[in-house]
Amino acid sequence: MTLLDRRQILSGFAGLPLSAVLADPRLLQLSANALESVTLTTESGRSVSAALAMPAQTPAPTVMLIHEWWGLNDQIKAVAAALAKEGYLALAVDLYDGQVGTTPDAARALMQAVDAEQAIGTLVAWADWLKAHPQSSGPLGTVGWCFGGGWSLNTAIAAPVAAAVVYYGQVTRSADDLAALQGPVLGHFATEDRWITRDMVELFEVRMEQAGKALEAHWYEADHAFANPTSARYDQDEAALAWQRTLAFFEAHLKG
Repeated sequence: MTLLDRRQILSGFAGLPLSAVLADPRLLQLSANALESVTLTTESGRSVSAALAMPAQTPAPTVMLIHEWWGLNDQIKAVAAALAKEGYLALAVDLYDGQVGTTPDAARALMQAVDAEQAIGTLVAWADWLKAHPQSSGPLGTVGWCFGGGWSLNTAIAAPVAAAVVYYGQVTRSADDLAALQGPVLGHFATEDRWITRDMVELFEVRMEQAGKALEAHWYEADHAFANPTSARYDQDEAALAWQRTLAFFEAHLKG
């Protein structure tokens, strides 16, 4: 499939909300298949892959997407395609070396097998790759969900990131760590979440303030994974609201 073919497929979804694409298996697969597979070699010599969605017009700001504990599946690729439709060069990275979990036990095993040092090396390598991309206008944002939400924050600490979005991800970092952030953070959190609790987020707010960093945190009357349409905890209205806030945040900090 050529770059023109991919762009034509993505432009075909221009009038559809993200929720409509994610809810339709055929559109979901078409959207995911429109992405280009790319690879690089990290400083440690590991070959890693990702899926790239190109916007209709370039140069463009870039966004790195980091998957949930399931792995880099069609859902995350479709979100990358949606960001490309909004004018971003969007890259969905893979921290599982091509593996995707289809059951909670399989996903948990994949998540627990991730080596933190290797993961941050992979993410920083992709951040450098995006910033150096010939079609990049410079600014880089990150966004991740659950497992990927924590890694979105970790990437923003380790690399020059203009804006980071965390969907119900692990945010237990020290004020000293957070002092390395170069841009603001947007957090989406759920009132019924048993893993990313209000106590954890409130401590994160305190430490962000101690570090002198900007945080926009929103709470949703929902449960963990409320933005994932394959989850029993999916909340379409709250997911749509979080998505609109994400787009507004990237608009202000990557395009503004």
